[in-house]
Amino acid sequence: MFLIHLSLSLSLSGTHVMEGSGKMLVTAVGENSQSGMIFKLLAAGEDGDGDAKEKAKKKEKKEQKKKEKKDKKRNKDGVTEAQPLNEDGQPEKKKNALKREKSVLQGKLTNMAVQIGKAGLFMSLMTVLILIVRFVVDTFWIQGVPLTAECLPIYVQFLVKFFIIGVTVLVVAVPEGLPLAVTISLAYSVKKMMKDNNLVRHLDACETMGNATAICSDKTGTLTMNRMTVVQAHISGHFYRNLPEPGQVPATALDLLIHGIGVNCAYTTKIMPPEKEGGLPRQVGNKTECALLGLALSLHRDYQTVRNEFPEEKLFKVYTFNSTRKSMSTVLKNHDGSYRMYSKGASEILLRKCGKILSTTGHPRAFKPRDRDDLVRNVIEPMASEGLRTICLAYRDFNAADGEPNWEDEARILTGLTCIAVVGIEDPVRPEVPDAIKRCQRAGITVRMVTGDNIDTARAIATKCGILLPGDDFLCMEGKEFNQRIRNEHGEIEQERIDMIWPKLRVLARSSPTDKHTLVKGIIDSTVLEKRQVVAVTGDGTNDGPALKKADVGFAMGIAGTDVAKEASDIILTDDNFSSIVKAVMWGRNVYDSISKFLQFQLTVNVVAVIVAFTGACVTQDSPLKAVQMLWVNLIMDTLASLALATEPPTEALLLRRPYGRQKPLISRTMMKNILGHAVYQLTVIFTLLFFGEKIFDIDSGRYAPLHAPPSEHYTIVFNTFVLMQIFNELNARKIHGERNVFEGVLNNPIFCSILGGTFLIQIVIVQFGGKPFSCVQLSFEHWLWCIYLGFGSLLWGQLVSSVPTRWLKFLKTAGHGRRQEEIPDEELEEMKDVDEIDHAEMELQRSTVLWCRGLNRISTQIRVVNAFRDSVSPYEGLETPESRSSIHSFMSHPEFRVEDSGPQIPLIDEADCEDDAPTKRNSVVLPPPPTGNNNNTTDHIVPLPGLIPTNSAGLPPCPGSPLHSLETSL
Repeated sequence: MFLIHLSLSLSLSGTHVMEGSGKMLVTAVGENSQSGMIFKLLAAGEDGDGDAKEKAKKKEKKEQKKKEKKDKKRNKDGVTEAQPLNEDGQPEKKKNALKREKSVLQGKLTNMAVQIGKAGLFMSLMTVLILIVRFVVDTFWIQGVPLTAECLPIYVQFLVKFFIIGVTVLVVAVPEGLPLAVTISLAYSVKKMMKDNNLVRHLDACETMGNATAICSDKTGTLTMNRMTVVQAHISGHFYRNLPEPGQVPATALDLLIHGIGVNCAYTTKIMPPEKEGGLPRQVGNKTECALLGLALSLHRDYQTVRNEFPEEKLFKVYTFNSTRKSMSTVLKNHDGSYRMYSKGASEILLRKCGKILSTTGHPRAFKPRDRDDLVRNVIEPMASEGLRTICLAYRDFNAADGEPNWEDEARILTGLTCIAVVGIEDPVRPEVPDAIKRCQRAGITVRMVTGDNIDTARAIATKCGILLPGDDFLCMEGKEFNQRIRNEHGEIEQERIDMIWPKLRVLARSSPTDKHTLVKGIIDSTVLEKRQVVAVTGDGTNDGPALKKADVGFAMGIAGTDVAKEASDIILTDDNFSSIVKAVMWGRNVYDSISKFLQFQLTVNVVAVIVAFTGACVTQDSPLKAVQMLWVNLIMDTLASLALATEPPTEALLLRRPYGRQKPLISRTMMKNILGHAVYQLTVIFTLLFFGEKIFDIDSGRYAPLHAPPSEHYTIVFNTFVLMQIFNELNARKIHGERNVFEGVLNNPIFCSILGGTFLIQIVIVQFGGKPFSCVQLSFEHWLWCIYLGFGSLLWGQLVSSVPTRWLKFLKTAGHGRRQEEIPDEELEEMKDVDEIDHAEMELQRSTVLWCRGLNRISTQIRVVNAFRDSVSPYEGLETPESRSSIHSFMSHPEFRVEDSGPQIPLIDEADCEDDAPTKRNSVVLPPPPTGNNNNTTDHIVPLPGLIPTNSAGLPPCPGSPLHSLETSL
C-alpha cells in the first residue's frame, strides 16, 4: 500500500499545478528521472541493435504495403475496410496531422511569387523561342547557309547559348528571395523584440501584431505597477482615510485582523528587506497579499509571529483563491475541538455573506442589509472612485457542540461571516502607460480593459490610463450584466447581441476568464465592421488559457503568469508592461513595411533586367547582361537586398497610421508608381547606352559580337551602370509612401550601410579584375565617373517621381492581395485603392495650393482697403468696425479686416496642422463651411479668410474677364 501511495503522489516533468499551494521534494533529475531513463534505454537500444532493427523495420514496411494493397482491392470489390478498435470496443478515429495555416503575409507572398514566377517562365520561353527562330531565319533563310554535319557543333553551341540566356532570364525573374526576406525580417524582429521585453514563441505572431485592431488588457500588473499598498481602511466602524495608529484600533479587532492576515495569506508571500539601503521593501509573492502583510507591519505587528504559532502543517483546511470564488479562506482547528475560519476577498461579494460586523468596541453586532448598503455607499464606492481595490476581511467560528461541518459544502460554509475590516489597496498606474495607450489610439487600435476588480475601481483606473476619455460614447459594465445582455431567453450566446455591445465596450469589470474568452471570440467572429478585427489579449492565470488561444495574438505575463498561460500564449511579456505591447505593434508593422520595401526594390530590378535581356536578345541576338552578370545582379536583389531592407529598425511614424488590414495589398498604388517610374529611368539609360553608347564614349561597339568574342568595354559600361543604378535605387526603396528624404535614419541601420558599401566594393573588384569569367574589361576613371553619375541619377529621378500625386495615375493597380484579385468585388477594390494609403506628393500639392491661395487672398484684401481710402470712402464702410469686436484678444486673433462679401470663402489650414495630420489623414483636406455667426473665437485651427473674389455692395458676381474670376473657376 505504501508503494501505491508513493506512486500516486509522484509528479513527472511537464506537470502543471492548476490550483493550490504546497511543498515538493525533487527525487530525481536528468538520467535518473523517468523520462531520462526512457531516453537512455532508447539510445542504448539504437546503438546495440541498430542493424537488427533496420531489418525488422524493412520487413514491417513490406508487410504493411502488402496489407494496404489487399485492403485497397477489398475496398474496390465493395468490402469495407475494418477499422481498429479501441479499449471500449469502438472504432478509433483517425488522427489527422495538424497543419499550421499560413500567416496572412505568407499567403500574400506565396500568391505573388507564383504570379511573378509564371510571368518569368513565359518571358524566358519567349526569349529562347525568339532567339532560335531568329537564328534559324537569319542563318538558313536570309543568308542561305546550307545545313551540314560539319557546322552542327556550332549550331549546338548557339542553342546552348540561347538556352543559358533563357534560364538566366528565368532565374532573375523568379523571386526566390521573397521567403528569405520574410524569414530574415521575422527573425531579426524577434531578436530585437527580446530586448524590448517581448519573448516571441510563434514567429508569425510578430507579423500578426502589426495588423492588431483591438487589445484586451488586464489591469493589475499590466496597466498598473503591481506594487500594492493599503492606503485606506474601515475597521470596527471607523473609516480611516489614512492608516490608523495601533492605539486607535480596538485590541480585539486588531488581533483578529493580524491573525486573519498572517494565516489567510500564502506562506510563500513575504515582505523582504530592501536590496539597497533607503529603498522600498521587496514584495515576494502575491502582490495583494503583500499589501495586507504591509498593513500588518504598519500597525507595528509581526505577521511572522502568527505564522510561527500556526505553521502551514497545522492549517486544517484551505479554500484557495480562484476566479469563481473570488475569495480565499483558511480553517484552523482550536484545542477545544471548535474551528475558526478566516476569509478575504472581493468586498461586495464577501459582504453579502456577512451577518455580523465588528462594532466600535471590537465586538460583533448585527449586520443588516441596510447597514451593508450604507457601508457600500459611504466606504466602498468612495474608495473605488479613487481607483482603490477594495478587499473585505472576515472570520467565522464553528462551535464544537455543533459537530464537524461538511467542508465540501462551500455555499453553506461561506455564510454567516463576521466582517473585520474593509481595506482600500492602491496600485498606481505605470507612468508610461497613458502615453502608450494614446499612441495605440492614434494608431487605430482600440484598448479595452478586462479586469476582475469592481466597476468603480476599473472605471477610475481606465480614466487615469486614457482608455476612457471625457465626452466619448463608451460602455462600462460588469461580467454579470455582460452575460445577461449577450444571451437569449434560452441562455444561449448570440453573435448579434455581442455585436450590439463590443464596439462601444471599453471596460469589463468583475469578469471571469470565460467572459474574456466570450468577448474575444465575439469580436473576432463579428461582421459589423468591414474589416475583420485582429485581437490581442493579455492573460496571466490558468483559466486565461482559452482566451489566449482564441486570440490572434496572446500575451502572457512573464512575471505573474502561470505556466499554462505561457504555454497557450504567442508572446510572453517579460516585464508585464503594457508599453511592451506597443513595441510589439511597432515591430509587427515594421515587418510588413520591410517586406514592401524589399518588394519595391526587387520588382524594379526584375522588370528592368527581364526587359533588357528580352529586348537585347531579340534585337542583337545576345543579352547585354551575361549569365554570370545576371547571377550577380540576382544575388544583389535577392540575398543582399533582403538582408539590408528587412533589417530596418522601426520608427514612431509606424504608429501614425491605421492598421493595414488582412486584405491590404502588399504593393500599393504609390509603390507601383515608384516601381514603374524608376523602371522607366533605368530602361531609358540602359537602352541609350546599349544602342548609342559607343558614340557617346567613342569606343568600339559590343553589339553583334561573334560567338566567342572577348569582353567589350561597351557592354562593361552597360553592366556597371545597371548595377550602380540598383545600388542607388536601394536607397529609394527605403521609402514606400512617397517620402522625399530617403536618407532619413539610414545611419541607424549599420547592416544596410555595410551591405551597400560592400556591394559597391565588390562591383569595383568584378569590373576591374573580373575579366573573362564576368565578361568585363577594366574601365578608366572617366568611365567610372559617368557610371556613378548615371547611377546617382536614380536619386534625383526619385525626387521627381515622388512629386507626382498618385491620384493622377488612375491606371495604376495594386498587387499582392491575400486572395486573388478577381475574387474581390469591384466595390471593395475601389475602396482599397485609397484606404490607408499615404501619398506625400498629394499632401505637398495641397499644402502649396493652400499657401498660394492665402497669399493671393491677402493681396486682394489689401488692394480693396487701399482703393477704399483712395476713393475717400470711410475706412470702416463695408468692413467690420473695431467697436464690434468683443475684446482686444479676439481683435488680435484675426489681424485682417473681414470684408462682408457674399462670395465663396476659402478656409485657411495652418501649415503645422497639415503636417501633424498628414500621416493619419488620407490625401484630402476637409474644408468646413464658413461660420454663420459673428463670434471670432469659434475656430482655433481653421480660420476663414476674407472672400477671395470681391463683389460689389449689391452682391453682383465678379467680372467674368477678371483674373480673379478665372482663379475662382479653376479652384
